[in-house]
Amino acid sequence: MSRAARVLANPAVRIFVWSRLAIWLAALFALLEFDPNRSVYADRLDVPRLTHNLGFVTDVWARWDSVPYLQIAAHGYGGVKGSPAFYPLYPWLVGGVGRILGGNYVLAGIVVSLAAAAGSFVLFERLARERLGADGSRRALLYLALFPMSLFLQAVYAESLLLLLVLGAFVAAERGAWPLAWTLTGLALLTRPTAVALVPSLLLLAWRSRARIRAFASIAIAPVLFLAFPVVLHVQTGRPTAFMHAESEWHRHLSVYGPFSGLWRALHAAWAGVLQLTVGSPSHWYWTPVNPARTAVLNLEYLAYLVVLLILTAVAWRRFGAVYGLYAAVSVLIPLTLPSDLYPLLSLPRLAVTIFPIVLALAAVTHRERAHLAVVCVSAVLLGTSVAGWATWQWVS
Repeated sequence: MSRAARVLANPAVRIFVWSRLAIWLAALFALLEFDPNRSVYADRLDVPRLTHNLGFVTDVWARWDSVPYLQIAAHGYGGVKGSPAFYPLYPWLVGGVGRILGGNYVLAGIVVSLAAAAGSFVLFERLARERLGADGSRRALLYLALFPMSLFLQAVYAESLLLLLVLGAFVAAERGAWPLAWTLTGLALLTRPTAVALVPSLLLLAWRSRARIRAFASIAIAPVLFLAFPVVLHVQTGRPTAFMHAESEWHRHLSVYGPFSGLWRALHAAWAGVLQLTVGSPSHWYWTPVNPARTAVLNLEYLAYLVVLLILTAVAWRRFGAVYGLYAAVSVLIPLTLPSDLYPLLSLPRLAVTIFPIVLALAAVTHRERAHLAVVCVSAVLLGTSVAGWATWQWVS
């Protein structure tokens, strides 16, 4: 068997290839089928000099937060309001690859995202097989591929890179490769602020390790790596701590009440959504600058995601132990502690794509064929809706 045949024989590679291709074709179909194929948001938020690269086939993967990522990749942090909210590792990689590709930064972003996603699928399959066996790992891979927000694993977004680094850190830590584990953690912290959810789980693994002293001695690697971010911000903007306050530019604020604030606001917003959809008032039941019915649906959708995530977090903790359960729990609690002013659970579904224990948990409870088919069907429908919305510049997550 040739090397290429051996690679394609890996179920992770096969599912990665066909799912990414199917999502890409679906996005192009939605873009070309729906008229008009750009929402009003595109006229306000799109920056053609950044997102219009080699034509619609690739440009379809540059939407919303892709704009600041591309701006940082091409020009750095200077002069872009709120840009320190976007951590540097992903745009640095995109910038490096983009220069190699002659300044085609959208294409570079797709290449970086797909490469990271491919590695994520391979590592995830390894973890899933160890915990669920061959059948369970195939279900888990399929659920990851069809996760309603898995489109972000190939978009010009940092999700696929974060997922790769998180999985790599867990694999390295579980095998006792502590310098590598903390190096990957440091790189994850340079990718997205939610990567801090890694730290409690790795500390617990370090405490349980036979080489405890070596495990804890390597911790310093992570913060040392992260120091690159404030240094770059100091050089480019003169504000080395700007990343600590940047979320306020995106309507997020750290609550003194912790996750209870986000939960209360989410319930409030969901109830307002019920009133909006049932009473049909033309006024806004909940604070928002956009269509009140659309807001109602989104807030109800976000609450539904939260409920599912909390249930699967409990399953992950019980089935796979405190290490995986802790990572899932902290990952969910972070956005609850930093609720958005406009939509309390804004972006929660997208953030969930990197919480891999919930996918393992879902695969662990779908032994029966009917349950498996139900998950596949529901996920596929939600994914298709998300892809169509994304392609036409509708807000997705």
